[in-house]
Amino acid sequence: MEVDCVPFKETGYFSRLICDYLEQREELKPFFNRFPLPENFEGQIKEKQENYPDAHRAILVASLKDQYRGFEATEATLGNIASLEGTNTFTVVTGHQLNLFTGPLYFLYKIVSAINLAKQLKERYPNHYFVPVYWMATEDHDFEEINYFNLHGKKIQWNKKASGAVGRLSTEGLEVLFETLTAELGQTTKAERLKDLFRRAYIEHDNLAKATRFLANELFGDQGLVIVDGDDASLKQLLVPFAEKDIFEHTPFHRVTETIDALAKVSADYTIQVNPREINYFYLKDGLRERIVKKNGHFYVVDTQIKFTPDQLREELEQHPERFSPNVIARPLYQEVILPNLCYIGGGGELAYWLELKPYFEDMGITFPMLLLRNSALLVTGKQYKKAQKLGVKISHLFLKQHSLINKKIREISNIDIDFSPQKKLLEEQFQLMYELAEQTDKSFLGAVKAQEVKQKKGLDALEKRLLQAQKRKLKDHVVRLTDLQNELFPNKSLQERQLNFSEMYLEMGDSLIPTLSDTLDPFCDGFLVLKS
Repeated sequence: MEVDCVPFKETGYFSRLICDYLEQREELKPFFNRFPLPENFEGQIKEKQENYPDAHRAILVASLKDQYRGFEATEATLGNIASLEGTNTFTVVTGHQLNLFTGPLYFLYKIVSAINLAKQLKERYPNHYFVPVYWMATEDHDFEEINYFNLHGKKIQWNKKASGAVGRLSTEGLEVLFETLTAELGQTTKAERLKDLFRRAYIEHDNLAKATRFLANELFGDQGLVIVDGDDASLKQLLVPFAEKDIFEHTPFHRVTETIDALAKVSADYTIQVNPREINYFYLKDGLRERIVKKNGHFYVVDTQIKFTPDQLREELEQHPERFSPNVIARPLYQEVILPNLCYIGGGGELAYWLELKPYFEDMGITFPMLLLRNSALLVTGKQYKKAQKLGVKISHLFLKQHSLINKKIREISNIDIDFSPQKKLLEEQFQLMYELAEQTDKSFLGAVKAQEVKQKKGLDALEKRLLQAQKRKLKDHVVRLTDLQNELFPNKSLQERQLNFSEMYLEMGDSLIPTLSDTLDPFCDGFLVLKS
């Protein structure tokens, strides 16, 4: 497989904040700990080693063994779990929602990034062990975000009334969706493998957390991936003192709000990803995950009759920590409290909200992890690559917005010059003389000269646009083929990795899909990868 690389900044799909972070802009340095370069992990290892209680390791390992009960964990995974009891073992983590059948293709890229990072760190620091971790977002409650995946341009959707944490949802009813999937996949050997994988994951397990664990374990267990479910009473016991500071002292609300203000001062172009609440915890029971709010000296669970005095809520937190579910602000802290973690691997949106959290972590006395942008990739088949060659277009150009791509190509292949830049430059030179003349005679004419310049430039723009449209009509066949190719590689005018499900690529590549990704994705790559089969 051939590998090419497009700088993230040139793709047009990454925010100003993330591009500045990747360039290690000086003004952003207060918002992260260490930039994720191989040599910087030495300091991160030392800091986490000094700041992670040994007692947490035993609790973590016991919880993981319990979570894997009933699953066929591989020797590699069991070995990694056991190694977590040693003080020289650390994790690298990625997290994702429990999207049906993995959801978008980048689910695979996240996990492969974590696995490959662990491997590379082991080579560089042979006296330590590094465990790749997939954190399942079992406590999310936005069912509409996870109840579907796309296949062949069709939305395969699980229609179900759902409430509460998605990990606890029953898989009852997925038999109907399995029939839809079966009809869509066809009868090939690769299709049969996918059907069997879906059936064993979702039909043979009774809730979504178990189904997702089985699926991720089937795909990545041989590479030692460890899957963590935060919806765990013993792990949440470790979170209690931090939850108290959030609920009763509002520490993250104050610190994160200050950090957001500080980020805004660095650049007005930075989009704030999430905002903290005064209380960043939900109350969690089967079928229920609602916010906790304080009102008139009491604590209430939104949209319920549940009510606590401060003492009652403290008691509830101590006795039933599993009933307190962190939101997007508190969850990262929970992860870093329970894991000996060095690095979080996420997409641009995720890293954007992590960059809001460092002072909050410092107040809580928890080491802030390194933040690594996950690998992104565009998978191009041999047939698609040949189409691009025939059209004389570089794959990197296909990242352009469609109208920009077409205009660029039409200008290239047209037998006439459709660029009026020389004429505009000549016009500006002529008007410069008129400005000087007006200055020497009557300055009140400057406005009239400016208006005339603007009018004539607009006239040239209109002529250029009409000429371009005429050439598009003349070269219609080329435009259609170019548009079709871009639509194949960027479905719905979006990144392939955000639209396609892995099953579509598995039908193309079979069992070589994940090994190919493992061989080609480099966590330290500083660009968007183009993989040509």
